[in-house]
Amino acid sequence: MDITGEYRITAPREAVWAALNDPAVLALCIPGCKELTRASPEELAAKVALKVGPVSATFAGTVRLEDIRAPEGYTLVGQGNGGMAGFAKGRAVVNLAEDGPDTILRYEAKAEIGGKIASLGGRLIQATSRKLADEFFGKFANRLGVPDPEPVAPALS
Repeated sequence: MDITGEYRITAPREAVWAALNDPAVLALCIPGCKELTRASPEELAAKVALKVGPVSATFAGTVRLEDIRAPEGYTLVGQGNGGMAGFAKGRAVVNLAEDGPDTILRYEAKAEIGGKIASLGGRLIQATSRKLADEFFGKFANRLGVPDPEPVAPALS
């Protein structure tokens, strides 16, 4: 499953970059986040409770930061296991571009899921993924003290 998105955040790129690298900010923004800790400078450990259709599970996993280009972006590589509900793994390339006083955040993500959650069907999973991304970026922008970000040309494939 491929997911892409672009958001205009009314904050300087340096502020967006700092927030994207702050586990406390991320923990408040990630939907269903129960715990987020920095295991090393390039790795985070997380516990996230999610509900996709009729399936609810708590996923435990890790996210590793690669190809770090401060303050322009990085690649996130993650995996999580939700027990009987299944697993998820993927990678996302996140880029930040200045546009006057604003920041354009673009991401391209590829995800693979398996287990019970995969049996729910692509449409439900993609719709849930888009909803979770929009919820994350809305909370993220609000933590920066700015209005909700403006989605620009969202796409699912």
